[in-house]
Amino acid sequence: MSEKLNQLKEILGEVTDLNRAASVLSWDQQVNMPPAGGEARGQQMATLGKIAHEKSTSQEVGRLLDDLKNELSGSDSDDAALVRVATRRYDKDTRVPAEFVAEQAVVTTAAFEAWVEAKGKSDFSIFLPHLEKVVGLVKKYISFFPPADHPYDTLLDDYEPGMKTADVQKIFDDLRPQQVKLIKAISSAKQVKDEFLHKKYNEKKVWDFSEAIITKFGFDWNRGRQDKTAHPFQTTFSVNDTRITNRFEPGSPLATLFSAMHEAGHALYEQGSNPAYERTPLAGGTSLAVHESQSRMWENLVGRSLPFWEHFYPELKKSFPSQLDGVSVKSFYKAINKVEPSLIRVNADEATYNLHIMLRLELEIGMVEGKFAIKDLPEIWDAKMRDYIGITPPNVATGVLQDVHWSYGAIGYFSTYALGNLVSAQLWEKINGDIHDLDEQIRRGKFDALLGWLREKIHVYGHKYDPQDLVQKVTGSRIDSAAYVRYLTRKYSDIYAL
Repeated sequence: MSEKLNQLKEILGEVTDLNRAASVLSWDQQVNMPPAGGEARGQQMATLGKIAHEKSTSQEVGRLLDDLKNELSGSDSDDAALVRVATRRYDKDTRVPAEFVAEQAVVTTAAFEAWVEAKGKSDFSIFLPHLEKVVGLVKKYISFFPPADHPYDTLLDDYEPGMKTADVQKIFDDLRPQQVKLIKAISSAKQVKDEFLHKKYNEKKVWDFSEAIITKFGFDWNRGRQDKTAHPFQTTFSVNDTRITNRFEPGSPLATLFSAMHEAGHALYEQGSNPAYERTPLAGGTSLAVHESQSRMWENLVGRSLPFWEHFYPELKKSFPSQLDGVSVKSFYKAINKVEPSLIRVNADEATYNLHIMLRLELEIGMVEGKFAIKDLPEIWDAKMRDYIGITPPNVATGVLQDVHWSYGAIGYFSTYALGNLVSAQLWEKINGDIHDLDEQIRRGKFDALLGWLREKIHVYGHKYDPQDLVQKVTGSRIDSAAYVRYLTRKYSDIYAL
C-alpha cells in the first residue's frame, strides 16, 4: 500500500469517526435525550459536522485523491473503489461551505424536536416555521451545485447515486397503472377478515416476539440492540455496533413485528459489510434503494410469506391464545396481507405502499420547485391522499406529520423506498433460482442460506459498486418493475382468488 493511500485512509478514518460520533448523538436524541436538551444537542452536532466537513474537504485530501486516481487508474481493487467513492464525495462536499453544514445541524435538530411535539399534539403550526427553514436550506444546498436536468436531481443523487428524477418518474409511470389495475381487481374480490389483528396485545410479549424473530434471521446481538422511539430507524456506529429502533402502536400492535424485521434487514446489511472497509467510505450499504431492498425483503418477502408463518404462527398463538383463538395460519397469513387503503405508510400493504411513495415524491418535487407553499402542505397532502389512496386523514398526525424524514432535511429520500421494493423482487427471483428449497428452509425457520447468499452477493461489497452496477452484476438487469409486478400479481391472486 502506498504512503499516499495510507495518509488518505487516516484522514478519512478520522472523518468517519466524527460522523459516527454525530450519529451516536442523533440516536441518543431520538431514544434517550430529554426534550430540553435539543438546543445544546444541535450545537454539539453542528460542531462535529463542521470539523468533519473541514477535514474531509481539505486541500490535502484533494491532492491525495488526484495523485491516487492516476496511480490506481483502471483497477477494480478495493483501494481503487475507495478512491473513486471518496473522490465523488469530495467533489460534492467541497461545494458546500462548512458554515452551512453547521447551520443545517442546528436547524434540523430543532426541527426534529418540533416535529415530535407537533405530531404528538397533531398541530402542524408547531412544525411549520421549522420546516420552512429546512426547505430553505435544501434549496440553498441545491444552489451550491451546477444546474441539473431537474433541481431535485441534486438531492436524489445524495441517496441514490446516478439516479435522475426523470428515471424515477419513468419507473413510477410504468408501475402505477399496473398497481392500480391489481388494486381494482382486489377491490372487487371478497375481502379478508383481520379484526383479530387489532385486539389488545401485551406490548412486552409482542416486543419479545419481535426480538425472537430477528434473532432467527441472524441479527447479532453482540453487535446490535433494539430500542424504542417515535419513528423506527436503523443507524450504524461501526460494523460491530448497529442499532435498530421500534415502536408499539396499540391500534396495530403486531406492526411492531414487521418494523423489527424491516429495521433488522437494514442492520443485517450493515453487519455484513466487509470489516476491511471499516472507517472508510466503502463501509455500509451502497445506496438507500439497495438498503431498502434488504429491509423490505426481510419484512415482506420473508416476513409476510406463508412458509414463514407456518413456522412462527404456532408460537405466536401460544403467546396470544385468546386473541388468535379459532384463527388458522392461512387466515392469519391473509390478514397480514390484507389490501385496503390506509393512512400510515409504514403499515401500508404491499399493493398500495408504492402509492404512498409516489405521493411524497410529488410533494417533495413541488417543494423544491416552489410550486407548493409549506403552509399549504396539510391541505395538499389530504387532497393527494384522496387522489392516490382514496381516503382522507382525520388529522395531521396521521397525515402530513406521520414521517420524520423532513424534520432532519432528508428531502430526496422517499423514492428509494419504492425502488427498494423493486430491487427486493429482482433479487428474490435470483435467490430462488439459486436456493431451490428456500420456501422449505423458511418453513423450518432456517435462514442461514438466505443470509449467506445476501452476505456473499450484496452485503460484503459495501459501497464498492454503484447501486445500478451492483443490481446488474447480481440480477443481470438494472432496476425495473417487472419482477415486482410478477411477485405482487402471484401473491395477491392466491390470497384474493383473482
